[in-house]
Amino acid sequence: MKYNRLKKLSKTMAILMIVAILASLFATPAKQKATSLAKDDVIKLRVCNWEEYIDLGEWEEDELIELDNGVSILGENTMMDDFCDWYYETYGQKVEIEYSCFGTNEELYNQLTLGDTYDLVCPSEYMIMKLMSEKKLQPLSDGFFDASDENNYYIKGVSPYIREAFETNEINGEPWSQYAAGYMWGVTGIVYDPDAMTAEDASTWSVFNNPDYFRRITIKDNVRDSYFAALGALKAEKLLSEEFRNAPDYSQQLAKEMNDVSEETVAAAQDLLQDFRDNVYAFETDSGKADIVSGKIAANYQWSGDAVYSMDLAEEDDVYLEFAVPKECTNLWFDGWVMLKDGIKGDAAKQHVAEAFINYLSMPENAVRNMYYIGYTSVISGGEDDTIFQYACYNYSADEDAEEVVQYPLGFFFTLDNEDEAYIIEADIEQTRRQLYAQYPPQDVLERSAIMQYFDEQESKDANQMWINVRCFNIKDVKVSTWLLIAAVLCGVIAVITKVKADRYRE
Repeated sequence: MKYNRLKKLSKTMAILMIVAILASLFATPAKQKATSLAKDDVIKLRVCNWEEYIDLGEWEEDELIELDNGVSILGENTMMDDFCDWYYETYGQKVEIEYSCFGTNEELYNQLTLGDTYDLVCPSEYMIMKLMSEKKLQPLSDGFFDASDENNYYIKGVSPYIREAFETNEINGEPWSQYAAGYMWGVTGIVYDPDAMTAEDASTWSVFNNPDYFRRITIKDNVRDSYFAALGALKAEKLLSEEFRNAPDYSQQLAKEMNDVSEETVAAAQDLLQDFRDNVYAFETDSGKADIVSGKIAANYQWSGDAVYSMDLAEEDDVYLEFAVPKECTNLWFDGWVMLKDGIKGDAAKQHVAEAFINYLSMPENAVRNMYYIGYTSVISGGEDDTIFQYACYNYSADEDAEEVVQYPLGFFFTLDNEDEAYIIEADIEQTRRQLYAQYPPQDVLERSAIMQYFDEQESKDANQMWINVRCFNIKDVKVSTWLLIAAVLCGVIAVITKVKADRYRE
């Protein structure tokens, strides 16, 4: 029909129609290409983080945080949704977050080994070191460290204490700071019920082997944290000696002792951890928080952020838990954001989104949102913005009718000067044993802290085998009567085999 209609048109109209058709045909691919570009214009960022480790929003109205500096904070949406909106408003580019979670550093590493692909992940310090050593990380861009960029909230606001730690710790001559940006930090210790356990008993790694608390304490169900506790108990005499404490290279020697994976030390730690296993209520990953709040146990080995969560939750039922840091030493831990080469794959646009996500989380008000939601302590101090310090005051400044008030210095975190009078909280004395103590441990605690180093392939193999032995079988539990029975059975089997062979020989 189209041909018949064209025949009736004038020559001019026919030419115009042909031109129009041709133009339409040539325009079609261009239109399809534009549509395709519009669809691909959304950059997808694949993020993998610890479980329950970011603000998911939906706060109630009475959760509004109003600080003395005039800042009001309320988490209505997930942090991921708010970031996508902010990025579009700031850079004019649509982004999506594909968000997933992991439960332990080892679980994350296994996911990566099995082929899961992420752009941005948040492991702990020793796993960051391992990934660095294996050349799996994409370095942060030069632009990320440009403090003159108003959107670079991380470099402008990271605590000088944390920044120093990331710049001075190295792997193969490369500092952590070249590849990792901090997220949360803290120490490990014991959350305990002061009505069921003394502060003295809670303040030592040997508490896990204390028969007074048989089946009344939990320990972490992962090799690194539990191994650290075992080393603290094994080496207690040395760690507490004046000679060791007063050594000019005390910090370096402490780190060496608490990362000892010699054959004899691993064997001794295995024996001790098996003793721990026989005494504790359970090895746990997350259930200890509920068990300590319910009163099922008297104490729980915890990271400081989960300790805060437990104390907050218990307080709602008028149960007042406390937090102790073992006198021998503690683990100074960090979780940080790193980009994976297999995910970024040299894509500058995707890397910009990943770094912007870190910066967005580092906005002081967003750091507060995350701290409020998960109970952990952000590495962000805020720089010239005092929102973080005001939030600490909001939580921990003593009431006017408090009976005993102490000055609690936070200068080490905000300015590296613990005498800085601008960063002192007038706190109720009970907070020196509770949430404030856990969130911002005092300088003497930090001075006896050690960072977990990563283990190489053979060291990891030895430690993991030790952990399998601890978790699955304790040879010391086998009774003498059982050994005698096993020996009798073996003797019987050997006798039968010998008789069968003798009979065959005679035939």
